[in-house]
Amino acid sequence: MKKMLLIVVALLVIGGVSYYLFNSGFLGFLSGNQQATVVDTTEPQEGDTATSTPGETIIGSSTEGRNIVAHHYGAGDKEILFVGGIHGGYEWNTVLVAYELMDYLEAQPQSIPANVRVTVVPVLNPDGLYKTVGSADRFEKEDAPATEEAVVPGRYNAHNVDLNRNFDCNWQPVAAWRNKEVKAGSAPFSEPESLAMKNYVEANTPDAVVVWYSSANGVFASSCDGDILEETSILTDLYSKASGYPAYEEYDYYEITGDMTNWLAKEGYPAISVLLSNHEDVEWAKNKAGVEALFSHYAN
Repeated sequence: MKKMLLIVVALLVIGGVSYYLFNSGFLGFLSGNQQATVVDTTEPQEGDTATSTPGETIIGSSTEGRNIVAHHYGAGDKEILFVGGIHGGYEWNTVLVAYELMDYLEAQPQSIPANVRVTVVPVLNPDGLYKTVGSADRFEKEDAPATEEAVVPGRYNAHNVDLNRNFDCNWQPVAAWRNKEVKAGSAPFSEPESLAMKNYVEANTPDAVVVWYSSANGVFASSCDGDILEETSILTDLYSKASGYPAYEEYDYYEITGDMTNWLAKEGYPAISVLLSNHEDVEWAKNKAGVEALFSHYAN
């Protein structure tokens, strides 16, 4: 009888130990079928007060191998995408506007509506920026040359292509910039920088896109051989009234082929081009007002 009781106790002990080891993952490890429970600590937890958790994604690399980085804020379903530096070092002030926006979002995450997420690509042409200011990342205004002759080479990527002429809206291999001919690549999206943007947009389908340029002092609606999207007209009007930049239905100073925002329009994405008033000033106060107007619009 005692022997039987000892056997029962031993079996109970063995069973309890086996149950513990199985649930701890030890037996699974020995059998090659280990399971792990992953807790996503980036998700908002009950009691959290912050509404934005910054993160970043490398969406591609430049011709010379520099990273093109998208920075993310907020966790809503509606995405607003902001892009600077498509013309690299020639329009270096558009890069600084994008960094000002990032500083603002990091300092005041509560400014982002709960249903909105914000993505900022501060430098789409890092090689061109590096050519002008000696950095493909953040820099100081004092690092930029003071003459136009010194910054013009930074407009292009390392293949000497104007990236804003490499998108698929009325693309031509030779395009115009003012009264000059510029290279637009061998085909639409032949350049790694524009292709990275195309891939990001197609994968994430943003609800609105704002691209900063300089310097024509205006907010320009996008279109590609057709009517302007209703939402694009709304964005143009909102940003213009809030910022004080004049609003325009099209950019007609000279023929534009391959333009990024016009390609977005062709694909059905509401997009506006915001052109700063010169090549030297960041004009953050004006653009902050425009950004906040879009936040209010998409918070509804």
